[in-house]
Amino acid sequence: MTTAATSAARLLERLPRPLDPVRSIKVKLGILLVASGAAGLGYFWAMIGWLPPTTSLTGIIGALITSQVLAHGMTRPLREMTAAVRSMARGDYSRRVRVTARDEVGELGRAFNQMSADLEAADRHRRELIANVSHELRTPIAALQAVLENVVDGVSEADPATMRTALAQTERLGRLVTELLDLSRIDAGAHPLDLESVEVAPLLAEVVAEAEVNAAAARRSVRLSTSVSPGSATVLADRERLHQVLVNLLDNAVRHGPADGEVRVVAALSGGELTLEVRDDGPGIAAAERDLVFRRFTRGERATGGGTGLGLSIARWVVELHGGTIGVVDSPRGCRIRVTLPADGKAPGIS
Repeated sequence: MTTAATSAARLLERLPRPLDPVRSIKVKLGILLVASGAAGLGYFWAMIGWLPPTTSLTGIIGALITSQVLAHGMTRPLREMTAAVRSMARGDYSRRVRVTARDEVGELGRAFNQMSADLEAADRHRRELIANVSHELRTPIAALQAVLENVVDGVSEADPATMRTALAQTERLGRLVTELLDLSRIDAGAHPLDLESVEVAPLLAEVVAEAEVNAAAARRSVRLSTSVSPGSATVLADRERLHQVLVNLLDNAVRHGPADGEVRVVAALSGGELTLEVRDDGPGIAAAERDLVFRRFTRGERATGGGTGLGLSIARWVVELHGGTIGVVDSPRGCRIRVTLPADGKAPGIS
């Protein structure tokens, strides 16, 4: 904007607003019409000397009535928006404004309807989040309470097996709290990436070792194997976040795969892109559910074993932060989840 335009805009802001005390736009339009008509008649009277008073008054009254009739349709969306806003203040986000005009009021009405829809969706997601979190917290707390009550009442001894059960529920609560913290970072738009050159083979070995410990604690006899090509492959990534993604994928594969099955982690570096695949021998994921499993608190029909339904949503967030993609791909058996990352870390949003 030029200096002259800026000065003109400031001048317009300083102009008086004599009609601000009037509470109706229809009345304002009537006053505007009468005032402009009177100014025009005054000019004619001054220049010509005389105009028929009856004809002039009749013209002004006719114009005023016409303006009020036409203004009714112009101001109705504004009245509807006022009523809808009052409903929103009471928690009702379902009301919409009927919009047919193509002028500024019509654009305002369409923007208002979009805002209403967004607020309704946000309110629905908030309610679903509260309900889902309450459900996820209640299950491990109830199980932990039952274990501790049995120990206190003498029904069961505080032996290692009992304590392992209590520890498992405590760890589940810890995982849920960690995932909820990550969820808050997603909603806040935080992008905490600490990029470094990560050797893929040692990372997979570390992740598999952790998954084996978790499988043993859950009494799941699953074989885990890794394959890295080439063996010296590296990727520029946040090691902790990438570790989190792989642990989550392996944990899902172990829990959903069959007993004595095998979980394979395959990594391949090609064309400046790292591909990671986690494969299991489980029942797989139906094509209709492949996008749904990455939504919050969604576990799919095959889910068992107490997952929170947040892990895959957070995994997708981490992968997208790295400029990569994650998804379920076709597999002749079991489930195959593929993660693709730019090996050099030079992706949109990463500096």
